[in-house]
Amino acid sequence: MKLYGSDDIEEVGPMTVKASTESVTQRVERQLRSDILTLALPPGSRLSEQDIGERYGSSRQPGREALIALSKSRLVEILPQRGAVIAKISIAKLMQAAFVREAIETAVIRSACSSFHFHARTRLEDCLKAQERAVESSDRAEFRRYDDLFHRTLADGAGLMMAWTVVEDLKAHIDRACCLSLGKGDALRKLLAEHKAIVAALDARDSHAAEAAMKSHLSELLQDLPTLEAAHPDIFE
Repeated sequence: MKLYGSDDIEEVGPMTVKASTESVTQRVERQLRSDILTLALPPGSRLSEQDIGERYGSSRQPGREALIALSKSRLVEILPQRGAVIAKISIAKLMQAAFVREAIETAVIRSACSSFHFHARTRLEDCLKAQERAVESSDRAEFRRYDDLFHRTLADGAGLMMAWTVVEDLKAHIDRACCLSLGKGDALRKLLAEHKAIVAALDARDSHAAEAAMKSHLSELLQDLPTLEAAHPDIFE
């Protein structure tokens, strides 16, 4: 397995962005996006620039810019003279996003099996250990944080961070449904086992097994989707 030199990999830091490195507008957009994706602000909720300012401690302008940015991702719908409403989870958009994500991430893991940076492999192990702790404490938010970092690190280690940038944008249509599915029984433990299977195939340089493990992992949500939609008809469309 080829290992990149130390200058060939983008170091992945914490998932949160330090306040000193982002503007107020960036912070508000990040926090609002997070609250939408984690369903802290559920689909159908009305938002105004004033509401956002009060919630995140900003003036109206950052709230306005955050709404415009998130409307481009179809997470909010701006209503002229009436503020905005958080979009419902679109089954059609989710299915398309899942299709594209699978195509990209299976290609990433296939490439990773032939060329992966050893520092990224260490970070994968850190992700798995953090997720094990999250499973034991039933901390879904922490598990999801390291789920994102796990998939990002796979792309980073393979030298394909542009692929992750595309996936990260697409995931907005998937993440909210994921939040619902993580509340089911032993969902966290099952997802952790799938991550370990992906890493085992990566370590064995078995691209066929790695692709199969990734496809199985990414298909979990699609299998749960009919049940989730039936249980939460008010937030899907």
